[in-house]
Amino acid sequence: MASNILFLPFRRTHNAKLSGAIRQYISTKYDQHPDMFVQDMEAIDKLRMEAVNSLEPHVSGIKKLTAYAAQLVFIGGKFPIDIGVDFVWYPALGFNTQRPISQNNLRFELANVLFNLAALYSQLAISLNRSTSDGLKAACNYFCQAAGVIAHIKEKVIPDLRSTPPEDMDIMTLESIQQLLLAQGQECFWSKAVKDNMSDSTIAKLAAKVSDFYDQAAEYGTKSDTISTEWIHHMTAKHHHFAAAAQYRASRECLEKQNYGEEVARLRDSLICVNEALKESRWVNKIVAGDLNGLKARVSDDLKRAERDNDVIYLQSVPHKSELKTIGRAGMATPRAPEEVANPASALGDDGTFGQPLFAKLVPYAVHVAASIYEERKNRLVNNSIIDEIENLTNNLKGLLSSLNLPGSLQALEKPLGLPPSISSHVEEIRQQDGLHKLRMSMHEIAKLKANDVTTYQEGVGLIKSEEAEDNKAKLKHGTNRWTRPSSQQAAEKLYSQVGELDGYLKSAASSDELVKSKLKDCESFIQLMEGPTRALEDFVPSSRHTAALPPHVEQSAVNLRHSLNEAHRLESRRRRKITEIREKAQYDDITRALLTETGRLEREFPMQKIEPAQFEDIFEERLEEYDEEIEYVKSQKADQDDLATRIREANTAFTTARGGKSDATTRERERALQQLETAYLKYKEIINHINGGRTFYNELAKIVTRFRDDCKSFAYQRRVGANQLEADLENAMAGMNLGQGGQNAVLEDQKQREGLRREYAAKAPVTAPLAAPMPQRANVQPPPSVTAGEPSGGVPTSSTTPGMWNPEMGIKFGGGGGGGGAPTQQQPNGSLQNGAYPQARGRPGQWDMSQGLRFS
Repeated sequence: MASNILFLPFRRTHNAKLSGAIRQYISTKYDQHPDMFVQDMEAIDKLRMEAVNSLEPHVSGIKKLTAYAAQLVFIGGKFPIDIGVDFVWYPALGFNTQRPISQNNLRFELANVLFNLAALYSQLAISLNRSTSDGLKAACNYFCQAAGVIAHIKEKVIPDLRSTPPEDMDIMTLESIQQLLLAQGQECFWSKAVKDNMSDSTIAKLAAKVSDFYDQAAEYGTKSDTISTEWIHHMTAKHHHFAAAAQYRASRECLEKQNYGEEVARLRDSLICVNEALKESRWVNKIVAGDLNGLKARVSDDLKRAERDNDVIYLQSVPHKSELKTIGRAGMATPRAPEEVANPASALGDDGTFGQPLFAKLVPYAVHVAASIYEERKNRLVNNSIIDEIENLTNNLKGLLSSLNLPGSLQALEKPLGLPPSISSHVEEIRQQDGLHKLRMSMHEIAKLKANDVTTYQEGVGLIKSEEAEDNKAKLKHGTNRWTRPSSQQAAEKLYSQVGELDGYLKSAASSDELVKSKLKDCESFIQLMEGPTRALEDFVPSSRHTAALPPHVEQSAVNLRHSLNEAHRLESRRRRKITEIREKAQYDDITRALLTETGRLEREFPMQKIEPAQFEDIFEERLEEYDEEIEYVKSQKADQDDLATRIREANTAFTTARGGKSDATTRERERALQQLETAYLKYKEIINHINGGRTFYNELAKIVTRFRDDCKSFAYQRRVGANQLEADLENAMAGMNLGQGGQNAVLEDQKQREGLRREYAAKAPVTAPLAAPMPQRANVQPPPSVTAGEPSGGVPTSSTTPGMWNPEMGIKFGGGGGGGGAPTQQQPNGSLQNGAYPQARGRPGQWDMSQGLRFS
């Protein structure tokens, strides 16, 4: 720290483009073509590039950061928070500033951009000339704006983050930063008051508030995991410093008012506060320590003077500290978020500083969510409360007829020979649809769809279970004290809840499939009979022996019963048509236009207000009221069916009574066969409906389990990346610990070994054995004549030498020998050697005299 005040460092990030994700999202989720927004996509990428590169304390960066932040707020109403871009940011504070944090979260991006805006304001305050009143005033304003931005992040952005905030953006850290910025803003105002020679009372109140701010900042800082101890020591020292300054100024006011005893008491307390601050001097910078020492010297001098004067002259009693009146507070620093941050609408639009909002013509994402909500409610109302109720009434009516052995008993009497027309139509329908084969193929298709869904679901479950096993293994390896990240089930609570939900869906569907198989098994033989040869079907339905005309009263009862049955069939047909009409009405019931109209009104009347699906509740209720007619229809059908069921029972009772005991065994067998065929046809239709519903269910479930698997895959990948990073950090920490503790012995042993080797190689050579050096020889231009073995070369006795080989006794020669015709080396009478080219060189043969040095000329 090069100043007596602190500043926030910037957060760094990697390059990221929103345009690609926005284009993809518009293509898949919106009806509008993404090419309509090419300029907006280019603009948002440019804004981000300018904002994230504004890492210098210059006022131009304010507009770049606030413009990008305002657009992020606006597009938050157009797109989901997890739009599909992984924003990577590095923390600005704490011990993990080199470990990036990545989140697919627009609010996370906004929080980081606003944090950099607060950092920019704090650094602008530092860069000003605070030796002037205007500089101090501007610095105070910057600090207050920085504190306002931090407060905005804490109160507005972090609560909507929907994920764990970065470690240097938790509540304790943000509170500490906010109080620190306010303290420094208040300190600038205090300095201005001192410079402007304001009253001691005012300056004391300002100083007391500075002390309070620093005290709160230090208190929150101790509860934070990222505020450094250096900052906490700084804030603690400042807290005591300004408590001392406040008491000092209050003592001067006491002196002016001739309260000499109170003056002494306040000076004594001021000195105590200064000494408390100086306990932090070893951890704070020299400027802060110098300010403290200067204040201590002044307080000490005034205290000596005040005590001497009071003891000798004034003789006033010195009150105890607890009796002193608390110094009032004058808070001049308050968090003030810029208008562009607190209300982005003020900077966007026709009259806005930042121009038109981007993607303004795009339908907000909340409208699509609202449309989905309405679609779900509409389908639930139509399917569950209307269509299902109608179908249940029809099934109850069919159950009543089956329990009364209708229409089999009536058909056996009306047509004693051959097949009745209704059975013939059923047989023809089944044959045209290839009934049994169609059912089996459909059920095989359903089984394949189910198997695919189960496989996809199990893949997702396997991914998160495998990740959980890896996490548990790492936890056992490193221990829970070091492996502190949330467990898999805590980190993916939503995914683990989906595991149970999807498993329940699959089990319920499997139960329904078994029920359908059971129904098919019950009627399979009859369906096979109906789609088989006509002769076999006629043999199954015996002809009645009584073919004579019916008695009038029996015929009349049969006519009445047939009339009731025909009415039941007509009722069923009307219901089928009504169900088709209701489904068509629901299909064409599109609420989008109404939602867009309401959205336009909201955007005009409440610009920049985030559009929420809850704002369309009135429209939902109004549109769903259009189905009140269908709900009333269901109620009327219940009443009509109850009346019809009563008449059918009465007609069947009259028919049974009229027949009496005249039906023979053959007729009863015919009745039973016809009823079995009728029941088999009804089950056939029911099974087809179940199969169609199952196909729809498994196709929809495929989308859900695929998304579940993809989410599991993404979660497992991110967790593994985080685990690798955490494990690397732990290994580095352990390595450093080993080096600092157990590894010290190895380091000392290694140092001893190196020291021993250094002494061994640094030992001097014995004086009696000087280092021999070769005599330099000048090369001859002409090639030397060949030397025969045993012949001396250049007057130097040599042993037998093979041409081209080096003899150690010859030393090293840099040129030809004496036989080379150059400057031969000759032996002098004193035994020394002299080379003709170097007449000054003297030396003993084969030895080098260090005192002579090396001479090459």
